[in-house]
Amino acid sequence: MLNKLLLFDCDSTLSSIEGIDELGRLRGPKVFKAVEEMTNAAMNGGTPMEDIFAKRLEMIKPTLAELEAIGAKYIATVEPTAVEAIAQLRAAGWHIAIVSGGFTQAIKPLAQFLGIARVEAVVLKFNEDGSYAGFDENCPTARSKGKNMIARRLRADFKAQVVVMVGDGASDLEVKGDADKVIGFGRYVVRPKVKAGADAFVMSLADLVGVVG
Repeated sequence: MLNKLLLFDCDSTLSSIEGIDELGRLRGPKVFKAVEEMTNAAMNGGTPMEDIFAKRLEMIKPTLAELEAIGAKYIATVEPTAVEAIAQLRAAGWHIAIVSGGFTQAIKPLAQFLGIARVEAVVLKFNEDGSYAGFDENCPTARSKGKNMIARRLRADFKAQVVVMVGDGASDLEVKGDADKVIGFGRYVVRPKVKAGADAFVMSLADLVGVVG
C-alpha cells in the first residue's frame, strides 16, 4: 500500500475563520480592516507573506489569553464535514498533518479536536504576564514558500510516496511541485487564482474522499 500524506491548511479550510483577522477585530474596526486587507492580499497571491507577517502582529500585539480564545473559536467554527471526512480519509490510509501560516498555540486545540498529531505553524512568544513578545522567525510558514519547505520535510518524515496539499490560499497553491497534487478549497472563500491553478477544487471537505481516493 502507498504511504500517503494529506496536508491541510487551517484558516478558511478546517475552520471558517482567519485567526489573525479575528485577533485584529479585537483591536477595533480600523485595525481589523487593515489586517484583513493584508491577509487577503497575501492569500490572493499579490503580497509576499514575509512583507505582512510581522506587521500584522505588531499592529495587534495579541496576548496569550486572546490567542487561546482564538483556539476555542477554531473549534466552534470547524468545517461541518471535517470530523467525518478526516475519519474516512484515515480509514483509506492517509496520514494527516496541518500546515499553516497561523499560530501553533491557537491551532493545536483544533488539531486535538480532529485527532491530528502533527501541526506545522508559527509559534508566538509571550512575556511572563502573557503580553506579546514576538514570534519565532525560524518557523518556515511565516515566509513565502514556507509551506513548500514543510511539505518536503513531512514527505521525508512520513516516508510518503504521495503528498496532497488542501487549502484556500496562494500559499497552498505554491506547494505545487513539492506536493503531488494541490486541491483548492472554496467553502468559505473562492480565490480565482487558486481555483484556476489547483489540480482539483472542492467546496466541502466531504468531497475530498472521492477526489483523493
